[in-house]
Amino acid sequence: MVRMAPALKGRRGPLTLTQAAVQRLKELQTNCAPEEQNKTLKIGIQGKGCSGNAYTLSWVAEPKKFDEKVTQDGVTVLIDSKALLTLIGTEMDWFEGKLASQFVFNNPNIKGACGCGESFLV
Repeated sequence: MVRMAPALKGRRGPLTLTQAAVQRLKELQTNCAPEEQNKTLKIGIQGKGCSGNAYTLSWVAEPKKFDEKVTQDGVTVLIDSKALLTLIGTEMDWFEGKLASQFVFNNPNIKGACGCGESFLV
């Protein structure tokens, strides 16, 4: 007996960007020095802080072999292969306040965070 497989749903990317994050990344890429314009933002995770993990952001010229490429609304972001499972389902946002402006990660995989919000536990 042959059974039809259910229709496959579209694969959701490991990271989504809010419109504020997309706009800020476009601004950063537009306003950087000419030699920096071909670089891509790479998101990673580093072991540090009270809760054990913290996000890292860096500009890279070339992706590494297993880095995940996420493109949304004309913006491309790379995810370090070691951080991929931790970031699945995460939303990256840009927050601008009176005292600070920063990228904020709304990660559904986090089980706890330190009081200052700089590090997290998965």
